[in-house]
Amino acid sequence: MESSVAEYYNNVNNNGSSSSQSQTSTCMQKFRLYETQSNFYMIGRNKSRIYWRVLKIDRLDPFELNIREDSTTYTEFECSELLRRIHEGNKSTGGLKFVTACYGIVGFVKFLGPYYMLLITKRRRIGAIFGHNVYAVSKSEMIPLPNSSVNPSIADFRKENRYKKLLSSVDLTKDFFFSYSYNVMCSLQKNLYNNEPGEVLYETMFVWNEFLTRGIRNHLKNTLWTVALVYGFFKQASFSVSGRSFKLMLIARRSRHYAGTRYLKRGVNEKGSVANDVETEQIVFEDVSDGFPTQITSIVQNRGSIPLFWSQETSRLNLKPDIILSKKDQSYEATRLHFENLVERYGNPIIILNLIKTQEKKPRESILRQEFANAIDFINKDLSEENRLRFLHWDLHKHSRSKSTNVLLLLGKVANYALTLTGFFYCRVTSALRPEECMSWPSSENIDDGDMLPLKYSNDTEDIYRSERNYSGENNVANGNHSVKPPTFQRGVLRTNCIDCLDRTNVAQYAYGLAALGSQLHALGIKDSPKIDLDDPLADELMSLYERMGDTLAHQYGGSAAHNKIFSQRRGQWRAATQSQEFFRTLQRYYSNAYIDAEKQNAINIFLGHFQPQPGKPALWELGSYQHYRGRNGETIMDEDGRSLFKRSFSDGNILWQSESPVMAKNGKQEKSLNSTLPGLSESSPEISTCESILPQCLEDSSSGTCKETAVLKPVEFSSLNVGMASITLTLSTWTVFHRPEILARMNHLMGHQFLQALRSLVFHWRMLLTV
Repeated sequence: MESSVAEYYNNVNNNGSSSSQSQTSTCMQKFRLYETQSNFYMIGRNKSRIYWRVLKIDRLDPFELNIREDSTTYTEFECSELLRRIHEGNKSTGGLKFVTACYGIVGFVKFLGPYYMLLITKRRRIGAIFGHNVYAVSKSEMIPLPNSSVNPSIADFRKENRYKKLLSSVDLTKDFFFSYSYNVMCSLQKNLYNNEPGEVLYETMFVWNEFLTRGIRNHLKNTLWTVALVYGFFKQASFSVSGRSFKLMLIARRSRHYAGTRYLKRGVNEKGSVANDVETEQIVFEDVSDGFPTQITSIVQNRGSIPLFWSQETSRLNLKPDIILSKKDQSYEATRLHFENLVERYGNPIIILNLIKTQEKKPRESILRQEFANAIDFINKDLSEENRLRFLHWDLHKHSRSKSTNVLLLLGKVANYALTLTGFFYCRVTSALRPEECMSWPSSENIDDGDMLPLKYSNDTEDIYRSERNYSGENNVANGNHSVKPPTFQRGVLRTNCIDCLDRTNVAQYAYGLAALGSQLHALGIKDSPKIDLDDPLADELMSLYERMGDTLAHQYGGSAAHNKIFSQRRGQWRAATQSQEFFRTLQRYYSNAYIDAEKQNAINIFLGHFQPQPGKPALWELGSYQHYRGRNGETIMDEDGRSLFKRSFSDGNILWQSESPVMAKNGKQEKSLNSTLPGLSESSPEISTCESILPQCLEDSSSGTCKETAVLKPVEFSSLNVGMASITLTLSTWTVFHRPEILARMNHLMGHQFLQALRSLVFHWRMLLTV
């Protein structure tokens, strides 16, 4: 089954473009690196050891990347003979030496000195899709290309070493994954159906080593020697329902566009790319023996920062920095570009689930809620009723505090509504089916509306099989043994966001995943009903998977695990334990954002090629840790939004502006029906009072009544944490921390010391409480 079904997925060649002519037999998975005084020799072979190739990398030119691929395909014996002859010809300079075994090239990089080659030296299998293995990186190695005799002298070797440490701090062993024969950077539907001929897969938004592999791809015009790394989350699990086993894969793909850390990447850039843009795919299929039809389904959803020009200053004095609307875009062009990109990727409709707060004592999130609604309304004016953006707002924080509200139950209704609009991907195949047969179904553009797929599910929707029998496109497999049902397709996507697109967003994505899982199992014939009750053990298993995914994505973007209060309450976890866990995660996230994220952002910028060092130019860390780099060759003076770069240590308050046009509600019949069943769900904008903030802050002198520009330092108070009768209040005095005239010390050391001392004190108090 593996060899025949493998033909579905295009082997990556011709500069990473997809080609149905490629066979997995040419896919090289294991490599051995040898060296002589003048060259590296990389020997690659396929899994069956019948396909051997040779790559030659020059070691004499320290400043250029010179790579040549031997066009000959060798047998194992012929390759051994070639290596023997190379050894004999280089005996005078030490001969041919074995360096390391590896599993693919991550790329090549140059800082201020020579080129380095990044290799995967250990891997681990984390799953498989129809026999196509998916791997994670267990160990990687960075090897300088020039030999020691020609290694150039570096004017500032300290900077070179620091750049190397920065790149190495992007830990490839955490959350990076790849596959040799399956395009793991693409969804299942795109791989099986929508794959565009000639598309350069390495240049798609989810391949994180696009920049690192650019040099070797340009030299060789193929990607036989490299692996495409996807960053995010991958987990495969097996379940059973009524004695029938199935596998579920949860995949999260993080975009490399506008990538970075929480406070340093917010909102949207000029190109329409948003921060924390993650595509989540849920694949479900039943394991059956060879010779019988195999069915597979998938559903895709999306999360991403609110697509407006907004930011929050990293602050060591404030747990919740003010939200700054930093650019007034009258025509919302960047927002429009973002949604046009979503339509290009997923089709219509685009359903936006906005979970941020509606009302606050001090407007923060509600500022963005108002402007986001204005932007959607402005964009919808130019769209047809059929293609308009569906904007749903539901204040999750408000409803989660109400004891009478079942948050997951209500979110499930929103999920079912979205699933009804988009449908999901379903395909039935056999081990004998070839790519041409899967691709022969009519494109979605050519299907009449009356027979439009995907099927739209609701509780009273016709059974999938009865619906499919009405479709005239039913074909037979070439051998005539099985009838192959036409696939159904997902059209459109649910896009969920809160402020960070981490905690609340993950809860909503779980609700959507649960609704989709019921429909997926129903389509596979495993369940009679498309509904899964929240009390079903399967719902708890899926919740654990989404919780793990949420924690992983939160660590990547926010610096701590996700706040899973709703999940903890669902499991009946002890309230005090939940509160302590949430509090520690808040502290961890605060510390990471204030002290670690700047260096982390620098590492990401180096890895993605957003900053390329040049001799005689300012180093990356000399440009200011709060800047967003876009420039090349060390000449960075503008950020990705085209704004001049400057650095501020403290948040200056809300910089906001009143919106000119009110938001008109354009609810269709489905939206009205949904809104009537869900409290607090609306497509219209709330009335939010806003006011202009003046910087620097004008403080009125009590005696003279005049305005003084004054910097006021106030204590930062962490919220009280109640545990039974005990209450812990942690207060950090910024005056004590930052204003120490009696000693000469670095401020960050003082703050770090104070923070650690407070943390130790907090742990001591908690231990005392738990022993009472």
